[in-house]
Amino acid sequence: MGRAPLIQMRQHIFNIAITSTGRILLARDRLLGRIGRDWSSDAPPDGVSRHAIPSGANVLDAVLVQPDSKPAQASVLICHGIGETVRRWLVVQQLLAANGVASLVFDYSGYGRSTGSFNASQSERDAVAAFRCLERLTAPLPVSVLGFSLGSGIASAIVSEAPVHRLVLCAAFTSLRKAAVSIGIPRTLALLVPPIWNAQEVLRNCRVPVLVVHGEKDRLFPVRVAEELIACCGPQAELVVVPKLAHNEPFNRPRLSYWGPIVARLLQH
Repeated sequence: MGRAPLIQMRQHIFNIAITSTGRILLARDRLLGRIGRDWSSDAPPDGVSRHAIPSGANVLDAVLVQPDSKPAQASVLICHGIGETVRRWLVVQQLLAANGVASLVFDYSGYGRSTGSFNASQSERDAVAAFRCLERLTAPLPVSVLGFSLGSGIASAIVSEAPVHRLVLCAAFTSLRKAAVSIGIPRTLALLVPPIWNAQEVLRNCRVPVLVVHGEKDRLFPVRVAEELIACCGPQAELVVVPKLAHNEPFNRPRLSYWGPIVARLLQH
C-alpha cells in the first residue's frame, strides 16, 4: 500500500473511532443521568445564549455563557472532550460566569446538533471559527483557549492560527498516539492512529502563556503526562495538579479547587 492510501486509511479509521467512542460515552451518560436538561425549546437561563457558527459547509452548535450582573472580565473558548456535547458543560460555564469569565463551548462537526461529520482537520477549522465568533461576541476582551482531554490536542493546534491570549490544557495528553497507548491500545495498533495533535511540538514553539491543569487521580492520563507537557514549555508556563481528582470530575462535579486557578489566570491581562 502506498503512503497516500495508508494516510487516508488511518484518517478514516480515526474518524470512525472518535465518532463511535463519543456516541457510546454520550449514551452511557444519558443512562446515568449525567447530561443536563436541554433548554433549547424554552427560555435560556440568565446570561446563556445559543449560537449557530458557520464552519466551511457545516454549522456548529455553540453555547455562550456570560456574567448576568456585570460585564465579563475575561473570555475563553472551550474545546471539549471526546464524549461530550455543549450540554455537559453548562454548569462549568455558569461557574466561570459567576467568577467574571465569559465562555463559549461548541460542538465539533458531527457532534450534537452540529452538522457534517467529524475529522481532525475539520475540528481544527471548527475551533478557529468558534474562536472568531467569540472574539466578536466578547470584544474587546482578549480570548483564551481551553482544551479538555481530546480538546487539548485541538486547542494546541490552533494556537498558531488565531490570536490566542492564553492556552489552558486540562486533562491533556502529549500526542494522540501516546494517548492511544495510554488508554490501552496496543503499540502496534497505535501506529494506525494519525500522527497528529502532538502538543509537545506545539509547546516548544508556543509564545503565549500556558497553564496545564491535571487531576492527581487521573488514571486515563497520569500526572507524569502533564509533567512531560510542562517540560516542553518556556518560562511563561505553569503546572497545577489538583489533589484527589479523576479525569472527568472537573465537568462532572465542577469545583473551585479545580476551576479557581484557571479563573485567576484567565483574569490576568
